[in-house]
Amino acid sequence: MRFINLFYSIYFWAVLALGIFLVWSFKVKQAILCKFAEKGLLSEIADSLDKRKQIIKALFLVLVFSFSLLALMRPQWGFKWQKVSRKSLDILIAIDTSKSMLAIDVKPNRLERSKLAVKDLLKKLKGDRAGLIAFSGTAFLQCPLTSDYNGFMLALDDLDATSIPRGGTSISSAIKTAMNSYEGGQEKYKALILITDGEDHKGDPVKAAKAAAKENIRIFCIGIGTIEGDLIQIIDKSGKRTFQKDRNGNIVKTRLNEAVLKQIAIATNGMYVRSSGADFGLDIIYDKKLATMERRDMKARMNKVYYERFQIPLTIALIFLLIEMIITNKKTGTK
Repeated sequence: MRFINLFYSIYFWAVLALGIFLVWSFKVKQAILCKFAEKGLLSEIADSLDKRKQIIKALFLVLVFSFSLLALMRPQWGFKWQKVSRKSLDILIAIDTSKSMLAIDVKPNRLERSKLAVKDLLKKLKGDRAGLIAFSGTAFLQCPLTSDYNGFMLALDDLDATSIPRGGTSISSAIKTAMNSYEGGQEKYKALILITDGEDHKGDPVKAAKAAAKENIRIFCIGIGTIEGDLIQIIDKSGKRTFQKDRNGNIVKTRLNEAVLKQIAIATNGMYVRSSGADFGLDIIYDKKLATMERRDMKARMNKVYYERFQIPLTIALIFLLIEMIITNKKTGTK
């Protein structure tokens, strides 16, 4: 036996609390009755009430909640082998990790907001392979294309502004790294998502995008940041928060550069979306573009499909609830 929603088990503490409350309430009622009348008269005053039935009703109530929780935990036992085939798209996600991504014109900052959005995107992928590229002055494949989303998430969580030691921003390096990361011989099924503020200091990203287009790679760009821009908050050697400065000691202000990202998207028949606080943009790209792209058939495999058994504890809970409702507090034969 196994449980799919094991986290519901924490609510058994609530069931235990309910049981304790019912025991306490019985004692309180008894104490109130004792204050109201002498013990010898209690049996005559409360002659119609059946304490045994009250206890049984309370017990059934606790059992109703217990078995309802078991149903919510989705118990499964027994299985059958089922042949599962799936279709896959190879999606590389390149995230800018340069210091400009530490600007807080997007909360909590551009980089952290990007990571949160990618985690939300993973929930939509059903069998698609995902890979992760970090880039600033150069680019590095943090996670190769994989359908193991847990492994991808570990690489994503490790991403920060120090992931790439070389400073600056080179979007062309990210594109070239992506071109080398797809399996050879594939003519389709390749998508690259670029998440950056568009500031570029090295290489020719549009030229790199045109080369990617020849290999049938479609590039989808997310522009993160604001046109007005913001200061770059960093932590200095003493551990204090300060602002990034250039070689002349002037405080650096970083702005979203949409022009280059739009050109990259056009060159590869992709799409550009400016990220906003309400909608990061990955949902738009997935729903309008990625979801409609052709996917290749992956090799079929045999999977264990477990039988759902939540119906059993749910039925027992309903039976106990009906019994609890039928039982009265009165003694048999009393009016």
